[in-house]
Amino acid sequence: MRTSRPTIKKNRIVKGVILIGIVLATILLMIYMQEKSNTPSVKIITAEQSKQMAPKHESEIIKDKPKIENTPASKPLGKVVYLTFDDGPSQLTGQFLDILKEHDVKATFFMQGVNLQNKNFQDNVKLATTEGHYVGAHSMTHNSKRLYTDGQFVQEMNETLALIHDITGTNPKLVRAPYGSVPGLNNELIRNQIAEANMKVWDWTIDSLDWKLKNNPYQIVENIKSGTSRDVEVVLMHELRQTLQVLPEIISFYKERGYKFGVYNDLVHFPLNFHNDQRL
Repeated sequence: MRTSRPTIKKNRIVKGVILIGIVLATILLMIYMQEKSNTPSVKIITAEQSKQMAPKHESEIIKDKPKIENTPASKPLGKVVYLTFDDGPSQLTGQFLDILKEHDVKATFFMQGVNLQNKNFQDNVKLATTEGHYVGAHSMTHNSKRLYTDGQFVQEMNETLALIHDITGTNPKLVRAPYGSVPGLNNELIRNQIAEANMKVWDWTIDSLDWKLKNNPYQIVENIKSGTSRDVEVVLMHELRQTLQVLPEIISFYKERGYKFGVYNDLVHFPLNFHNDQRL
């Protein structure tokens, strides 16, 4: 029996539709497989690139800087010395800054309010901060009775810090207790007030005794050399002529022994007080 012509046409159309469907499905399947096979390789390359780039970037950031642990209160790693100078500003401040600049060294200054009020000294106070030094407070009067017996420590430090801010625009938090936190801050009530005021107190690891060596400046150097035994040292000095005279030799001593010169930073404070009070 012969199939009619309309039936033949209908069968051809159905076969054509099926063939087109198969072709489209094959194309879609190929596209899907290609995208699936490419995705992992892209991710792998990106990850590998990230692993290769990260260490290089990190090493550039920390280059030539003391290594600091990622904790709020941590000493720098390696050999670091902090040169600190009390009782300024003075007629010698500019000369101290000149020597420090000549040797590419930063330092930490603790200045008295009564001296900060002297307008003749204020330009060098500004210059100190501009050149990367830290200026902290050393009270207004340096008077033991007023500070400790009368309990005016925090008030005087706040006044001194305010003066530093007015002159330099900085907002320091670090102070040094005249005559040291021992015996000055033996009164726990005063230490509580300091902590509540969010101040920090630094003493020292080496006392140069420069204040009593006016006629024997090279003994200052010997005192510092004999006292140096730790990786992190904080040297107490004053803005005195005998100290200025031997400062280049002190700097050379530490450079020869592989020390880097640190400058205080409020953001990476580490406690350094004779009471071992971790709040300060």
